[in-house]
Amino acid sequence: MDTAGTLWYDRPRYVFLEFCVEDSTDVQVIIEDHRLVFSCKNADGVEFYNEINLYARVNSKDSREKRSDRSITCFMRKWKEKVAWPRITKENIKPAWLSVDFDNWRDWEGDEEVERAMVEEYAEVSLVLCAQVAWHVGAQPAVSFLQTFVPYPAPAEGDGQSTPSDHG
Repeated sequence: MDTAGTLWYDRPRYVFLEFCVEDSTDVQVIIEDHRLVFSCKNADGVEFYNEINLYARVNSKDSREKRSDRSITCFMRKWKEKVAWPRITKENIKPAWLSVDFDNWRDWEGDEEVERAMVEEYAEVSLVLCAQVAWHVGAQPAVSFLQTFVPYPAPAEGDGQSTPSDHG
């Protein structure tokens, strides 16, 4: 079983996770208050499984997912709105299959209308970015589950802004 290449980004009310699997079937997404479990198969029958212990609590009853031909995107409503998440994982480690979606990450000021529109009317995902993540993950040799984790860099001191690093 493989892990799906995954992108994430933070908004004032929601955290977004995008699992980049083309032509997915048998999609199962379980969103709990502190955890997300994802599984599916692609057109070739390859099985994917990702599990994330979340950085903070989400409102699982007001969260959902949407499938497209290229990916499955999860919209998870934050329990505490307008609180930035510096990472998606509870643990201060980053799985190799997880990346920040810098195309969708931005400052929050005036962003609530954009966020609402994204949740209400699903925007198409960047095909190039998803294809790059899928290629990158697929090009790596198979390793055990524990070997897929790499540590996050130490938090920088300074202005106190919570902008993600390249590490997700």
